[in-house]
Amino acid sequence: MSAASASDQWRPRYNPWLIAVSVTLAAFMEILDTTIVNVALPHIAGSLSASSDEAAWALTSYLVANGIVLTISGWLSDVLGRKRYFLICIAMFTVCSLLCGMAASLGQLIVFRLMQGFFGGGLQPNQQAIIVDTFPPARRGAAFGVTAIATIVAPVLGPTLGGYITDQASWRWVFFINIPVGIFAVFINAFLVEDPPWVSQKRSRGVDYIGLGLIALGLGCLEVVMDRGEELDWFGSRFIQVMALLAFVGILGAIGWLLTARRPIIDLAVLLGYTATWAGLVLSPGAIAVIFLIPIVGIVMRFLQTRVIIAFGFFVMGCALIYSSGLSPQIDFKTLMLMRTYQTIGLAFLFVPISTMTYQTLPRELNADGAALYSMFRNVFGSIGISLGTALVVQRSQVHQSYLSQYATPLYEPYNALVANYERTLIAMGRAAQYAHDAAVGKVYQTFQTQVAILAYSDVFLFFGFAALCVVPLCFLASGGRTKAAAGAAH
Repeated sequence: MSAASASDQWRPRYNPWLIAVSVTLAAFMEILDTTIVNVALPHIAGSLSASSDEAAWALTSYLVANGIVLTISGWLSDVLGRKRYFLICIAMFTVCSLLCGMAASLGQLIVFRLMQGFFGGGLQPNQQAIIVDTFPPARRGAAFGVTAIATIVAPVLGPTLGGYITDQASWRWVFFINIPVGIFAVFINAFLVEDPPWVSQKRSRGVDYIGLGLIALGLGCLEVVMDRGEELDWFGSRFIQVMALLAFVGILGAIGWLLTARRPIIDLAVLLGYTATWAGLVLSPGAIAVIFLIPIVGIVMRFLQTRVIIAFGFFVMGCALIYSSGLSPQIDFKTLMLMRTYQTIGLAFLFVPISTMTYQTLPRELNADGAALYSMFRNVFGSIGISLGTALVVQRSQVHQSYLSQYATPLYEPYNALVANYERTLIAMGRAAQYAHDAAVGKVYQTFQTQVAILAYSDVFLFFGFAALCVVPLCFLASGGRTKAAAGAAH
């Protein structure tokens, strides 16, 4: 039996649903940890003799490391082996949780949280990859439904559980609670999970030190800007200015390097089959637009009510998403780039104004509590939005697959004609006639799956577009005042 045939016939040794639950348990632990710490932050600050602003670095350090590793987790999986890397992440996340709970100073806690974020970043991507390889395509929707439930429950449960543990015991137990879960997850996943042949035989891409360094610089500094910008007055702070500049240089440098390196740490060609150059060009205009628009939004906020700017942002976002619903398999580069850019323009008019409005009516003594609640709700509803989007894509894919499958049959003449056309092309390219028919059917199936995916994403873009437009009138229910800084300038 050939290696290709062995790979095609591979099946997991254990029940796929047990594997799905076991890998989701590890991801659930990590997602829970991103929100469970938020409500304990004031207690951490008091216990470690730190200010609320200083204690917030325990959150920022985790997010910085987590965001970087999420990007390079595929490369780390290739280098170490997926199962081995997954188990290392679970084990070290558990060890770091123990160290966080034992921290004697804020500096120690920040370092241990940085390490925890580094290992936690590898859990969700590996969970998704393991489920994809464990289940056949027809059953992946149901499997991802299980993970989606966990993804929604963990952020909602986190603040409540964190508050209860902190009040009843100590903030240290929000970290210690991971230890029994992590130990169990290590052993159950070591027993159930296995690497399929195409993963175990995959060769490492080597170590791309330059790409790794640029990604760490760009994404790390960007996360600091996003997480600390509000508290430090955005671009009124020299620190935020430096971080934004480094993020800009790091991201553009990373894109340039990844497009030209022989063995980049991340292959940008995964976007719709584009070459690495075109993939980078599709994504980069939107990121550049946001970087240039955020300072402009800050200026506009001096003259317009914050709620008007937020309403405009949701209007632009809604129109951009509805425009993006016009996907097609033959979509050209310009249209795809414009879709991405219009979406990010809407975000530029939302992030800073919403952050500002959060503190607009709060007295100064409640800013710390407001910051904790704002961070918690941002993480919770961000996770819910991602989960809802994923669930909708899966559900709409199933609907369109069910509808289109009636045409993927030898009883439908255009289907036979398409198979015959592919078969003739393959024979002309040198494929043996006895294998050409099966290969042609496979090509038709790929086309079928592409159509299903595009229709599903079009539906989801349309749904969220109308949802964003529905939010526009609700924005005017908020306070009509301008920012504190603008109000002061007006007098």
